[in-house]
Amino acid sequence: MKFNWGTGVVLAFVGFISFIMYFVITMFVDERYESELVTEDYYGAELQYQNDINKLNKSNELSANISYTRTDAGLKIDFPEGLDYKTITGKVFLYRPSNKQLDFETSIVSLSNSTLLIPDKRLVDGRWNIKIDWQYKGNSYLFKESISY
Repeated sequence: MKFNWGTGVVLAFVGFISFIMYFVITMFVDERYESELVTEDYYGAELQYQNDINKLNKSNELSANISYTRTDAGLKIDFPEGLDYKTITGKVFLYRPSNKQLDFETSIVSLSNSTLLIPDKRLVDGRWNIKIDWQYKGNSYLFKESISY
């Protein structure tokens, strides 16, 4: 069989299509490339987004916002000074982008001081998204940030 430019073009097309099909099949089959939604009810969460914007704006009006530090005991979350910490309620949600099984939520029911400690055993090193949705004297506030632990 004689190899001419027409045969070369056909072989190039077949090779290219095979190359693309290999990557498409790999992305669908291989578990390493599996992607998950951030939330199961994505559209319901999207409808609540304006409430989150209002809470973030309310948080920015405070003289001092929530701060956090990493300690040997875990992640220490400090609420603004000057607030009656006994009346602060809400939830802390820590989201791990790389592993859904590590996500968890903690309630803020009654604080013994103006800090909340997330134990070190619950957190692994790496990137976390922290979301603190808290209420104080009828006002709702929100703190969102990406942290490296």
